[in-house]
Amino acid sequence: MLKAVIIDDELNAIKSLSWELSNFCKNVHVVESFTNPENALIFLEKNTIDILFLDIQMPQMSGLTFLERLKRRNFSVIFTTAYNEFAIDAIKQDALDYLTKPIDTDDLIHAVNKVAYNVENRLTRDTLEESLMAIKDQRIKISVDGKLIFLESDEILYCESDGNYTRMFLADEQKLFISKKLKEIEELLPSHEFFRVHNSYIVNLSKVKAYYKTEAYVEMCNRKKIPVSRKKKSDFLDKI
Repeated sequence: MLKAVIIDDELNAIKSLSWELSNFCKNVHVVESFTNPENALIFLEKNTIDILFLDIQMPQMSGLTFLERLKRRNFSVIFTTAYNEFAIDAIKQDALDYLTKPIDTDDLIHAVNKVAYNVENRLTRDTLEESLMAIKDQRIKISVDGKLIFLESDEILYCESDGNYTRMFLADEQKLFISKKLKEIEELLPSHEFFRVHNSYIVNLSKVKAYYKTEAYVEMCNRKKIPVSRKKKSDFLDKI
């Protein structure tokens, strides 16, 4: 059974969608619904769900802003709105689907089926990843495009934030585009070998060629210049 939450400032819209789900999507259980996005944020911090049906245009907080404020997001998002012009924004937020009000039943069923497929695949993938992680291996494990890549620390030059994603630059000039925030990547990297010199950058300390004190930036072994923030300067100097 897929657990769902509905967020919409219109109570009638919540009732209508709940009715559609109970009658045509028997594999979905609506565990909670909210007209106030702030209350929904609190609920999602403490509860695990599979689907979030999220209205985009709400007076208290837009659906796009709501997603930005989420501390963690391990569920599929299906936007619901009466305005087609938000479709591009929905895609940028990595929404699974986009339903226009009044919601078409066939479109709803199709969207829910996509969630069910993703959940099944995720469970299979997580089981495999857990098995691989159990292997005693000091390599850094990065999930990219549905596969798990094993890297030695020496292979990574630096990482750069790209919104909700991270670009990882390797010594062989490869670039990996990872669907994790830089903070999540930071937690995967050995702290004694890597350092977050800036809000947008993590560097491999062994790949730093020079540090320019006046300009406050490091030059990497590939000649890339990366800024060092004022707050990070002291800790960085201690590290090197």
